[in-house]
Amino acid sequence: MLDMFSYGFILRAALCGTLVSLCSALLGVCLVQKRFSMIGDGLSHVGFGALAVAAALGAAPLNVALPVVALSAVLILRFSQSGKIKGDAAIAMLSTGALAVGVMVVSLSSGINTDLYNYMFGSILAMSSRDVLSAVILAVLVLVLFILFYNKIFSVTFDEEFARATGVRAGRYNLLIAVLTAVTVVLGMRMMGTLLISSLIIFPPMSAKQVCRSFCSVSICAGVISVICFLLGLIFSYYMSAPTGASVVIINAVLFLMLWIYNRSKEILICRFWSK
Repeated sequence: MLDMFSYGFILRAALCGTLVSLCSALLGVCLVQKRFSMIGDGLSHVGFGALAVAAALGAAPLNVALPVVALSAVLILRFSQSGKIKGDAAIAMLSTGALAVGVMVVSLSSGINTDLYNYMFGSILAMSSRDVLSAVILAVLVLVLFILFYNKIFSVTFDEEFARATGVRAGRYNLLIAVLTAVTVVLGMRMMGTLLISSLIIFPPMSAKQVCRSFCSVSICAGVISVICFLLGLIFSYYMSAPTGASVVIINAVLFLMLWIYNRSKEILICRFWSK
């Protein structure tokens, strides 16, 4: 295993992936609780459309994708708050529309290139020092904001109406969560791929909720689970020559299934004990 981490691209992937996984899990706790977990999937589709346009124009992918995805996150939030368009409908419209634009641009241009392919399906070979620096900045930003505004994020996540009644500017904190999620999705696309990045937002919080109950414990547990599953997926993909993104998702899915079975089995045993 020491030989594995002697390669520079593995070290970059491990560092960047660990930080992105941690940020995804923390933000995912809020999104899953607010029933907004599919926003990651929707934003990843928007990201694909933005990347396709950037590739066709010969522009820097992140310089195009980051503002477009962030703007899409804000629009989804605005649509859902207006009451005229529900959150899931807003996500579906933006994601499918952006995906259609991406497919059309790819078909009308010279076709899918290597860089766009790496963003679609993920590639640890494509991780650069700039990606690592971006991940470090993102991780520091998310952790500082999450700790600094923990009470506000907690109140907005569990009962937004009560939070508003107590004077909390819920819209501001919802916007903060949405923008940070957009940045996380864009940075994670190169590693996990646009098709799989949303799994880092959904699986760790759902696994943590099987063993923890409080918001704080779920957040900590989700972060630990996300980092461990990523590192295990990275090691598995290296030794089995498997795709990194798919390996990470499968390990997350297996862990969730094991915890769910354990949780259900425990509940059944308790019910049988008390029924006697």
